[in-house]
Amino acid sequence: MAKSKWAVDASHSSIDFSVRHMMIAKVKGTFHSFEAQIEADAEDLTSANIAFQVDLSSIDTRNTDRDAHLRSADFFDCEQHPTMAFQSTQVTKTSDGEYAVTGDLTIRGVTKPETFEVTYEGASKDPWGNEKVGFSAAGSIKRADFGLTYNAVLETGGVLIGDEVKISIEIEAVKQP
Repeated sequence: MAKSKWAVDASHSSIDFSVRHMMIAKVKGTFHSFEAQIEADAEDLTSANIAFQVDLSSIDTRNTDRDAHLRSADFFDCEQHPTMAFQSTQVTKTSDGEYAVTGDLTIRGVTKPETFEVTYEGASKDPWGNEKVGFSAAGSIKRADFGLTYNAVLETGGVLIGDEVKISIEIEAVKQP
């Protein structure tokens, strides 16, 4: 396959996360608004150029008060830093259909290199003849690396919010003319 431009089909894609809460459970959430620019040979991502922008105000943890707090200066500071961005810098094939995608992740004005494990899920044509591809990605980041240090010490020991945030991405993309 030749290198092509792909547009994310947002209605069939998701960016989700989970983080430890009170040292005993996990809180999960999603971002509803995001876009990407993908230029790639879907069957060989090693030369791909991948860029994502996430609207941080679209965060949804199924708790209105918590979501408002996450948008505040204690966390994402959406007024000053409305987006989270990722730009790939290197893609390495790790096995058949599996890749390590490294890039610059920017949150709250802080840019750090992060790597996500990406799986090519396959290609197909939809009923209208559009070429589509699917990818899954997983990784984790440390909140503190991006200045997201808000926390509270628990009476029983430990902290309210874990530092590691696990990220899961499902992408369905359509080939552009």
